[in-house]
Amino acid sequence: MLEIYDAIQRSAIRIQDLIAYEESGYSQNQNATGDTQLELDIRSDKIIEEEFSQITSIKELASEEKELPHSLYENGKYLIGYDPLDGSSLADVNLSVGSIFGIYENDYNGKNLKASVYVVYGPRVEMVTADENGVRMYRLGKDEKFHFIKELTLSDKGKLNSPGGTQKNWSTRHKELIEGFFQDGYRLRYSGGMVPDLHQILIKGGGIFSYPATTDVPKGKLRKVFEVFPFAFVYEKAGGDATDGTDRVLDLECEHIHDTTPCFFGSKEEIKKVRNSYAND
Repeated sequence: MLEIYDAIQRSAIRIQDLIAYEESGYSQNQNATGDTQLELDIRSDKIIEEEFSQITSIKELASEEKELPHSLYENGKYLIGYDPLDGSSLADVNLSVGSIFGIYENDYNGKNLKASVYVVYGPRVEMVTADENGVRMYRLGKDEKFHFIKELTLSDKGKLNSPGGTQKNWSTRHKELIEGFFQDGYRLRYSGGMVPDLHQILIKGGGIFSYPATTDVPKGKLRKVFEVFPFAFVYEKAGGDATDGTDRVLDLECEHIHDTTPCFFGSKEEIKKVRNSYAND
């Protein structure tokens, strides 16, 4: 596992340079789900594949930017599902973006996650790992090495509210849920990037991030393998919770690597409110 973490660190340093010094315009290509790819998406994906290709413990890679998984080493132990540059469209306005990694065994279901890692590229470059040792944050230093900063845990209840999705497409139930959090004094914190928003909730100790089923995307927008499962793992290891509205996220099945789901991440109290709200439908 440590060699995988090392490869992610090397990738992060290269991607940070890419974001800082290269153009961030659109390419002529589309990814597996029909989104037009930014040059940053394509080049970040290539960097990560290059670094992971050196690790013989990796059996297979599945990228959000590719339709099908890519085999590496037949005798490898791990499958890695990753989003090379989540929120890449925010780079041209100089907002934080990130990379997300889920490290699986056997298949790409949540119950087979062994570790998760994400990297935030912002004013500072930070990497968060979640595994059997808990959730730990590292920061890139002047020496181009990542240094341990602290362990991360969520309080039972927070004060931040990050509601995703186009509001006109929310269900009445979801509108009432979000408004209820604001009525309780929660503060709006939403950048449009999954990594920075979930990172902020984690760093600040608690809150709620939601991307529900909507009329335009009834199965949700965020992808299980590359985004939802890895962050659910992080939040559970930090003492929080994650649900699709009724069920635990990590208990969900995945039929295709690009499957999506509604999702809610947060502290225990916030997720309890979500489940109560959706149970009353």
